[in-house]
Amino acid sequence: MFLSRMALDIGKPETMKALISPNLFHGAVEQAFSGERKRNLWRIDSLNGKRYILILSADKPDYSHMIRQFGDEQENVAIKDYTNLLERIRNDGVWHFRLVANPSVATIVRDKHRVVSHITVEQQKKWLLDRAEKNGFALDQDSFDVVWRTRYNFRKADHNRVQFSAAAFEGWLTVKEETRFKELLINGIGRERAYGMGLMTVVKGI
Repeated sequence: MFLSRMALDIGKPETMKALISPNLFHGAVEQAFSGERKRNLWRIDSLNGKRYILILSADKPDYSHMIRQFGDEQENVAIKDYTNLLERIRNDGVWHFRLVANPSVATIVRDKHRVVSHITVEQQKKWLLDRAEKNGFALDQDSFDVVWRTRYNFRKADHNRVQFSAAAFEGWLTVKEETRFKELLINGIGRERAYGMGLMTVVKGI
């Protein structure tokens, strides 16, 4: 597996459009891979005042099209072998994590099945806490926080409207069941993964 990071050029009109309508990034990510279509996790990060797109994929991507469309052509794309990190995941390991996700719940509203986004920090934190055990990790209320939130409202190419909330979580977690936790890192968590949600990354802690 590969974890890639490409700097975005927010001076390009296409980049600004895609930051509002992440379906544009989704299409570009899919074009970066040849052969059989696979679901690749990705997200947008900010670091030292710059925006980056991170992509986790089974195959090595070809970023040439994305660089022309969205990228900072003065900065090289970083591509790392993700297998080495996965092999370091062990039970009781403590890691610092970052996750951008769509905290939401399926419910029934007026006799119809709906997906409702959580909108308060308390709801969003509880969403992650409730999913920790089944995904092989543990954390508590005070070991992480919501550091960024937004709401997306855009139309796809077929003119269907997409609306959902996004939240960025950061903090510390402890691995309790390494197999399930590795599956989370590879497959993501929550809904709207096509639109940059669900990718968790970790850095070794204690």
